[in-house]
Amino acid sequence: MCRLCDLGRPPVDCESRRDFLKASLVAGAAAAGVFAATSVASAQETPQGTGEEGRRVLIRGGHVLSMDPEVGDFAEADVLVVGRRIEGIGPNLDAGDAEIIDASGMIVMPGFIDTHHHQFETALRSFLADGILVNDGKPENAINYYEYILQKFSMVYRPEDVYINELFGSLAQLDTGVTTVMDVSQIHHSPEHSDAVVKALQDAGRRSVFGYFEGWGDRAKYPADARRLKQQYFSSDDQLLTMVMGGEIYIPGYEESWKIGRELGIPVALHVVGTFGMRPTFDQMAEAGMFGPDNIFIHMTGMSDMAWQKAADAGSHVSLAVPIEMAMRHGMPPIQKALDMGMQPSLSSDVECTMTADPFTQMRSTFTLQRAFANEKALAGDADVPRLLTSRDVIRFATLEGAKGLKLSSRTGSLTPGKEADIVLLDAGAINVTPLNHVPGAVVTLMERSNVDSVMVAGKLRKWKGKLLDVDLPKLKRELEASRDHLFSAAGVEQDLFRA
Repeated sequence: MCRLCDLGRPPVDCESRRDFLKASLVAGAAAAGVFAATSVASAQETPQGTGEEGRRVLIRGGHVLSMDPEVGDFAEADVLVVGRRIEGIGPNLDAGDAEIIDASGMIVMPGFIDTHHHQFETALRSFLADGILVNDGKPENAINYYEYILQKFSMVYRPEDVYINELFGSLAQLDTGVTTVMDVSQIHHSPEHSDAVVKALQDAGRRSVFGYFEGWGDRAKYPADARRLKQQYFSSDDQLLTMVMGGEIYIPGYEESWKIGRELGIPVALHVVGTFGMRPTFDQMAEAGMFGPDNIFIHMTGMSDMAWQKAADAGSHVSLAVPIEMAMRHGMPPIQKALDMGMQPSLSSDVECTMTADPFTQMRSTFTLQRAFANEKALAGDADVPRLLTSRDVIRFATLEGAKGLKLSSRTGSLTPGKEADIVLLDAGAINVTPLNHVPGAVVTLMERSNVDSVMVAGKLRKWKGKLLDVDLPKLKRELEASRDHLFSAAGVEQDLFRA
């Protein structure tokens, strides 16, 4: 798409098609009502009843980045939300009695999607900032992810620890504009632990994919308890929560988890990391034809060309956690490999014990790393230089491709009439962005958490004018800190704020 299209000013050869699409959208929205809007939401008041059936809200006058090529982008336009869904997009919509949200100076775009986040580790934020994935025998890497996070801390979680960690992590990502997550909860030590995860995801009020991964101990019911969980919590398709089966190939008997996942008709997700010694098993699975379009492969570092080809042929999805892969020695993030195979990746935050879970960090890291490799090739005179990723590309990875990977693209991932209204408003008039010259570029290269003004999930406002709604943050902070104190004490790890 050309730069003028990015700014919402299509050139002449785009005009007739775009005018037809916009006129159709405007007509659809206008048919919903012909009276002037009766109320305007000011900075002092929060719109009430958003997301409820029949509730009409008009997001007016924003810079609309739809991420839907059939809808296009608009330098200034409105988005009409009725109940849970987007009903119309276009300039100067006549929305009847809808309440107006003034979006002037805001970028209006789909909510971000994180396809891999270990939310149960929220209380351990920054503990492993300098750590790597596994012990390499060097003293400086003695405190590592496998031995400390998985083998020490995770073993002492109580159901109440699971709940507050999952809830707080969810709310923190809502605050940064992530409206959908796949929660990789490797904490299923008992059915009560599993129920605590689901309850926290429900109470957070955002779109979540419950990743039922492994647990440890005598009361762990993984993987068989997946059947109960699916029936008890995920029998309806008309809800914010869906389910994915964890199928880690480093767990003995992983074939059973894959079998159960496919029996239940849910995706099967797993970490695929060369430094964990997974390549031989992964190659065997590839040769046996085990991969399918229901697979979500996380990281995909250090894998053979054969396995990559099998994954691409099967229509499997790849989730990349670029900052973590670089920092924790998973292997070089295979951004270019995925693109060369024709696979469009999604982005994920992975673990907050090592890196922030905001989407701007994920997008910016992916954008700069791929371009660094391609630019080095260009400077070296290489004749085969990959196309440079654009800011729009990485926004697509963080929205629509994430929705596709989680099998949610019919509901979310773009601003499309008929989809559910997962929408973020980003402040483009803030001191770190103004003056606005390029919408996708501003999102990827300039913005961060402070620019997330308002967040809507399935039509319901969850953040308004910079503040989360219906959340007692002081109380939740105290509960999270109490959980942290328990985890350190029970795991026998010293609390030291300045530990190197």
